[in-house]
Amino acid sequence: MSKQILVGGVPVGGGAPVTIQSMCNTRTDDAAATVEQILRLEEAGCQIIRVAVPDLAAAKAVGAIKEGIHIPLVADIHFDHKLALEAVAAGADAVRINPGNIGGADRVKAVARACAGKGIPIRVGVNGGSLEKELLAKYGGPTPEALVESAFGHIKLLNRWDFDDICVSLKTSSVPGTIAAYRKMAAESDYPLHVGLTEAGTPRMGILKSAVGIGGLLALGIGDTIRVSLSADPVEEVYAARDILRVVGLRRDEPELIACPTCGRTRIDLIGLANQVEERLRAVHKPITVAVMGCVVNGPGEAREADVGIAGGDGVGLLFRKGEIVKKVPQEELVDELFRLIEAL
Repeated sequence: MSKQILVGGVPVGGGAPVTIQSMCNTRTDDAAATVEQILRLEEAGCQIIRVAVPDLAAAKAVGAIKEGIHIPLVADIHFDHKLALEAVAAGADAVRINPGNIGGADRVKAVARACAGKGIPIRVGVNGGSLEKELLAKYGGPTPEALVESAFGHIKLLNRWDFDDICVSLKTSSVPGTIAAYRKMAAESDYPLHVGLTEAGTPRMGILKSAVGIGGLLALGIGDTIRVSLSADPVEEVYAARDILRVVGLRRDEPELIACPTCGRTRIDLIGLANQVEERLRAVHKPITVAVMGCVVNGPGEAREADVGIAGGDGVGLLFRKGEIVKKVPQEELVDELFRLIEAL
């Protein structure tokens, strides 16, 4: 089991539930826009949020942003250690850095001491696209071995100043490479792991790659906090992360939708119904299974393990619960009747 850190009071690692993270794509120095986006992310289920801090204006905005949100905020820093110091002073709940790219030992010491003074952790964020040149030369590319060696090098820099309140990420855009890196890191240390793929892509392939990569690691018991990186509205990242946790069996407080693939017996717009039910289920927070089936002949029987469900027929549908038919319903009323039954559960 990994060690545990606290990010603004939210436990990460040490057996705590896996948390969902995302990152804002607003300008951080526009505090109002950033707060607005974070509130939407909170509503979607985000538990830790990260913001880019590319300059002093962004670092100084951290305090104003913190005042308007309800979840911990992580400051993402590259190269300039002064930005880390400013973000910590402004109230950041954690800092993400690569200790190796913020300058000499004195700068690493300053950041470590500032974080220790505030009791906030540091995420060592190793990325396949920004590995040290000597490691790329040694291993011939961003291999899992190179990523892990880079992480331990950064950890050593922080440990030199007696700082060990650390979380680690080792991200690439390769699913096999990322899985191998995290497995190696988990085998060689007990630091909590922030799991994700970088530059995963647009929602279609990005969610697929993240489901295989992040979900595969979680299924192996590796990973303490996750971020699905998508070229999309960050809210979509949160929904995808929730889905991955649910599919892996790590989140049981959300509904699960099952739906048949349709066949020649289908006489309704099953795909449209399934999409409509899936969208409305985002507002439901109950550990239930909901079925959308296309055939009144086999539907209730095939989905008998579902808590509730609907099955379409020719002009009429069935509302059922645990395989038992509750009543017949006109097709246009099926979804509304389904959600009335869900509300009553």
